[in-house]
Amino acid sequence: MLKPSSSVQYLKGVGPARAQLFLKLGISTVMDLLRHYPRHYIDRTTLSRISSVSPGQNCTVMGVVQGSQVRPTRDGRRDFILVLSDETGHMECIWFNQPFLQKVFKGGQTVVVSGEVGFYRSKQLKNPVYEILSREDQELIHTGRIVPSYRLTAELSQKVLRRSVKRTLDGCLPLVRESLPRHVRKRRGLLELREALQQIHFPDDWQRQQQARERLAFEELFFFQLMLARRKQRAQDPSRALAFSTNGPLFSQFVKSLPFPLTEAQRRVLEEIKADLSSRKVMNRLLEGDVGCGKTVVAIAASLIAADSGCQVAFMAPTEILAEQHFATATELLRDLNVNVDCLLGKTRHKKREQILKDTAVGKIHLLIGTHALIQEHVEFAGLGLIIVDEQHRFGVLQRAALIGKGVFPHVLVMTATPIPRSLAMTVFGDLDVSVIDEMPPGRRKVTTKAVTEAERGKTYEFLAKQVQEGRQAFVVYPLVEESEKMEQLMAATEMAGELSKHPALRGVRVGLLHGKMKNDEKERTMRSFKAGEIDVLVSTTVVEVGIDVSNASIMIVEHPDRYGLSQLHQLRGRVGRGRHESHCILIKEREIGEDASRRLGILVNCDDGFKIAEADLAIRGPGEFLGTRQHGLPDFKIAEILRDGPLLSQARREAFLLLESDPELSHPDNAPARRTLNELKRLSSELPPS
Repeated sequence: MLKPSSSVQYLKGVGPARAQLFLKLGISTVMDLLRHYPRHYIDRTTLSRISSVSPGQNCTVMGVVQGSQVRPTRDGRRDFILVLSDETGHMECIWFNQPFLQKVFKGGQTVVVSGEVGFYRSKQLKNPVYEILSREDQELIHTGRIVPSYRLTAELSQKVLRRSVKRTLDGCLPLVRESLPRHVRKRRGLLELREALQQIHFPDDWQRQQQARERLAFEELFFFQLMLARRKQRAQDPSRALAFSTNGPLFSQFVKSLPFPLTEAQRRVLEEIKADLSSRKVMNRLLEGDVGCGKTVVAIAASLIAADSGCQVAFMAPTEILAEQHFATATELLRDLNVNVDCLLGKTRHKKREQILKDTAVGKIHLLIGTHALIQEHVEFAGLGLIIVDEQHRFGVLQRAALIGKGVFPHVLVMTATPIPRSLAMTVFGDLDVSVIDEMPPGRRKVTTKAVTEAERGKTYEFLAKQVQEGRQAFVVYPLVEESEKMEQLMAATEMAGELSKHPALRGVRVGLLHGKMKNDEKERTMRSFKAGEIDVLVSTTVVEVGIDVSNASIMIVEHPDRYGLSQLHQLRGRVGRGRHESHCILIKEREIGEDASRRLGILVNCDDGFKIAEADLAIRGPGEFLGTRQHGLPDFKIAEILRDGPLLSQARREAFLLLESDPELSHPDNAPARRTLNELKRLSSELPPS
């Protein structure tokens, strides 16, 4: 008897040559074949009487072969005709230009056929799917039931794959070992693994198919979450974690001194952070929040909790301009408190740098804000207790690890302005606790958004000129820097910067250019000039998506908005509406854009809730595109779907974390199936998403 670990080539009807085709589908063992789940199903459950079928109907009929012939046609085809009968009548089946089938069928055989009914002289089935029933095996595989349909490769047919799966289930299923602990299965009402595998491939009915899918999807999500839970367990060493006092004088004074009240969402998130910092476990928390929701204030408040306990804070941002903005915000908010804040950048002058390094090493600086400069070897902290990383997806795992290594089990708070739907956050950042600021501070201006066509470009420029005359500034954003063969119709930002300045409506308007191929110091100079009001209109690629806070900018014009994802467009829109002036986002689209693009723009025009927009974007583009091609680590689930299985993911996460909490080493005999399966999955650990 074959074992689940046996090579698929030893299955009857496979052999070494066909096994190479299976390998193209990622199937090398018998168990791999059982885990090659159907993509969808064809419902052939209802058998019809021959007398009851009608032209145009899709049906399944069982009959006895009465005769057959190959019929030549005028255009040179040789069609195969099969005559079937049941107790109610006769029917022809026709396979166009397949004369070889004459060798397949014999008189007296019982055959089940499924297909569309046509009419030519009499009722006939056109190119039907068929299954010949033998006396030894009357069980239907290809028709007369809910039939599985699999992902294939060239030279491998559905029939061959179905037959191989059926033989594997018949021969090897008793040897398949359960993977989930019985108490988890029982609590969640899940099928046993053997039953689930049987029913996912050849379900008795649709209810059993759904039960099987739920069991197998839960299993995938459970073990992925179990691996994340283990990683989180290793990161949180209670014997080494620092427990902070959360109501010290600096923190209390800071909250009282704020010139505005904290929103309920900010207060809730602060309570979650305080609970982490006061526990004996290392905080690893992701803070999500839409552009302008007040994440930085929460981060500074968290910094003061650390400072009250005598610890230092490192605050790392991806760009110098963003680090400077955080520094300016922190300096302003902390000016009346006894807190030393400084900023370390790549361009910091030597004398100033030496002083910062010295003050940091002796603990004189409480909060050090900076870029990658913070992770350089010669940067030493006297007592680093909290790390804050802004726009964390812009940093690699090693960069974050280097900063964490400058302290002894420091607490970590990572922030992102890209709202990530909860189901995706639990998958990509599953070892982080997630906090969400889902409320905007009062007074934040809504940005009026409209989509216009190329025909309205002139009016758009006139409106832009009027706003500039009134003292406002504007962004004009293009999706690329220069012409490319793939996107010939896209206007290059470099060309358009020149064209804008020559446009009759925009004479005298100061136009600047910013793009990704400029050197860092050039970018910094341009951004500073814009912030200082020396540039009226900044023509840019999406490098402005994160990092420019110009309260006087009130117009965002986006060219070819159909080339962007929804969340990216929302991020761009968030660059305006930061001051007291009415703000506008204008999307200039081509006359003909795709259905998905039209849907995206319609959502953006009618919605300003970043989380709803992110959900819609994820639904339209899927997880891989939503995160961007640079984001790695999404698990390759075979049956679970992040969007569809959000509730199941929450259940799997709860069960995984609960299991490790009660049995950290999975040493209890009841948990042996989980321990064994987790060991088998260890090879996946290198593919886990970065924390």
